Amino acid sequence: MITRIDLYVFRQLGGALLAVTIGLAALVWLTQSLRFIELVLDRGLSFWVFLELTSLLLPSFFAVILPITTFVVVLFTYVRLGSDRELVVMRAAGLSQWQLARPAMAVAGLAVVLGYFLTLYLVPLSHASFREWQFEIRNQMAGLLLQEGVFSSVGDDLTVYARTREIDGSLRGIMVHDARERGAPVTILAEAGRLSNGPEGPRVTLINGQRQQLERSPTGAVRLNVLSFTENSLDLARANRAEQNRFRNAQERGLDELLNPEPDVSLRDRRRFRAEAHQRLANPLTGFSLALLGLAVALTGQFQRYGGGLKLFLGSTLVVGLLAVGLIFSSAAARTNSLLPLIWIHAIVPGIVAAWVLSGMPGLRRGGSLPRVARA
Repeated sequence: MITRIDLYVFRQLGGALLAVTIGLAALVWLTQSLRFIELVLDRGLSFWVFLELTSLLLPSFFAVILPITTFVVVLFTYVRLGSDRELVVMRAAGLSQWQLARPAMAVAGLAVVLGYFLTLYLVPLSHASFREWQFEIRNQMAGLLLQEGVFSSVGDDLTVYARTREIDGSLRGIMVHDARERGAPVTILAEAGRLSNGPEGPRVTLINGQRQQLERSPTGAVRLNVLSFTENSLDLARANRAEQNRFRNAQERGLDELLNPEPDVSLRDRRRFRAEAHQRLANPLTGFSLALLGLAVALTGQFQRYGGGLKLFLGSTLVVGLLAVGLIFSSAAARTNSLLPLIWIHAIVPGIVAAWVLSGMPGLRRGGSLPRVARA
């Protein structure tokens, strides 16, 4: 039965969880999005495109920080309730430890449900969209990213330099280094050129220039071939054409693809995929375990008027240690799949131990009782 006390504590927990999670996610987003601010300031990319691109990172941020913020909110809220004597009043009204913990368990349950929605659906979907945006910026927007007086890398094997660039897209003093053909790099010099959009992406038409290519004969001799041209065209979108069939990483794949990858996937990647699948299934449960840990720290122990700081320090230290252990377990399981149970142990066992402590540690032999003295 839901009581007014449950609703009172639940409102405080829910409001704090919403505010802390959004605030921390916004802070992480701000720090991570600085990597892409150059696209707006230096390369002329639209600010709205920048927002759309970086907003695709938010689901992964929420999935990572939600269990942590659940713990923080539970611990701080219950420590504050204890410092304000509200827990004393609730206990005097006859509420047990688990009755006091019910609002936190409800909030943790909502966090677990939201965590599964993020990790199983929204995170892989947003990460795949993010990688597609990166590909489009590198290829379909390659012409936009060319700057005058700067050696602009279009992909990993094509570099374009233009001395000047006019408003209409025409270029002057062009140099192109094309290393897409293995063993036969090409350098092109042209007086002028113009950018245009072709059916497969941006192209640059070069006017009055030379094409220089080093060729190696079967005997090992190197020869320089020079070809003068009046007009030549170069497809900039081909710089990363191979990425259209690129290998999708673990973050882009759904759960079924992680557990049943393509036959040509290497054994090393299969191990990483399997570890990622177990991580997605286990990580939301960490929010429930951390909430129980926060309750165990906040609700147990003797009441002290100024003891809140010690409990906050103890809880924060325990969680930092658990997060460090979780990173170690995840890395080990990705290398050796026989260690996959460690991921589940990290997600579940701290919650079981915290629930045992919250229940008064039943079954633990307590010392301090005096032996009975036999009478003569």
